[in-house]
Amino acid sequence: MLNVFTLDNGRLKGGLFQQEIETAEDLAQSRPVWVDLESPSAEEKGWIRDRFGLTIPEDIVDEDLEESARFYEEDNGELHIRSDFLIDDDGQARNVRVAFILFNNVLFSIHNEDLPVFRLLRLRARRIPALIEDAKDVLLKLYDADAEYSADVLEGIYDKLEAVSARVLKSNVTDAEAGEVLAAIAREEDLNGRIRRNVMDTRRAVSFMMRSRMLNAEQFEESRQILRDIDSLDSHTAFLFDKINFLMDATVGFININQNKIIKIFSVASVALLPPTLIASIYGMNFKNMPELESDWGYPFALVLMLLSVAAPFIYFRRKGWLK
Repeated sequence: MLNVFTLDNGRLKGGLFQQEIETAEDLAQSRPVWVDLESPSAEEKGWIRDRFGLTIPEDIVDEDLEESARFYEEDNGELHIRSDFLIDDDGQARNVRVAFILFNNVLFSIHNEDLPVFRLLRLRARRIPALIEDAKDVLLKLYDADAEYSADVLEGIYDKLEAVSARVLKSNVTDAEAGEVLAAIAREEDLNGRIRRNVMDTRRAVSFMMRSRMLNAEQFEESRQILRDIDSLDSHTAFLFDKINFLMDATVGFININQNKIIKIFSVASVALLPPTLIASIYGMNFKNMPELESDWGYPFALVLMLLSVAAPFIYFRRKGWLK
């Protein structure tokens, strides 16, 4: 899918004018500031090459691309930036690689699926007509929206961890509940880690744009503000990691307590059964001079003695509170 976004007198038409390109003639008639390619076909890449003189590499969104090749500038002025953007849909959090090419004041974005950040920027541009002035503004606003999207997801993580905390810190947490809590904590930890990676990648991209001296004074200041926002997000992710570790340790601690209760019951039972075992062993020796062997009440006497020897330790342990 190929979409173009055009400028009109320094602002996007009608807030945001989006045109889906279906033919090469449609593309030839447009004067875009941003060309967005979602899973582009070879034919659509050919249209871009013929219209703008730009060749899009086949592996441009390859996940195995070397880190050193993610930010660079070609001799013909092409500026290449590859960034990861977060998607958190239906509990399936993932980072999606997006390739940006800035060439002749036109921004080209190539990705394999639609992204929440891109939808957010389109919505903002409709509400604020003067939001975008050139292609570099589009790129900066995307990174700004990415930081805000990450912040929103972090708030969601905090709310979910608060719900988990209420379950963990209540009394009598069962092993089944502890298992559910651990699974929930693991999901939030994974999402928090993805956000950390996402904002780190955004920081690198914005820093590269600042070092390349491609930004005007206003855009440079906006970049600095984005970096400050990212720094605050870094601090928040670190706080959430600490909270996750605390909840994880607390949950594992409750599991250990439940296991210790079971072990304690077995230990008490083992100790309580030692005296009757000793009594049975004594009367099982069958010595000739044992007076109880010839007595009619010897057998019931031994049984009563063993029952008393079992009851006595349990009564003692209960008074000590060791059975709770």
